[in-house]
Amino acid sequence: MQKRILVVDDNQVIRMIVRSALESHTPFIVHEACDGVDAVEKAESLNPDLVVMDLSMPRMHGLDASRKLKDNRLPVQVVLFTIHKSVVTDSEADQAGLDAILSKADGIEPLIQQVQNLLQRTH
Repeated sequence: MQKRILVVDDNQVIRMIVRSALESHTPFIVHEACDGVDAVEKAESLNPDLVVMDLSMPRMHGLDASRKLKDNRLPVQVVLFTIHKSVVTDSEADQAGLDAILSKADGIEPLIQQVQNLLQRTH
């Protein structure tokens, strides 16, 4: 069965860039959500293997959405992809169940590599 990724960002341009990059560099199916609430709802029906999540979003930010996914016992890995990487403490990352935190300032290549690494580990 083909792996699924859910890209969550309130900025439509960022979502399109990340989705396009992932689709062109990986064999995975990529879906989109516009904020944390949308992510939790879509994750329930799509059962993604991995979520690429922004931190700062309306309605529900990335840490709360990740926590909610983990509370709902969804077997999903979460990569926080944010411009605000430095404001997330190790404790907050652990409590939210994050598998990785990457800075948007570092570009898309580290994200693609991290996604590939995480999804290869889960066969």
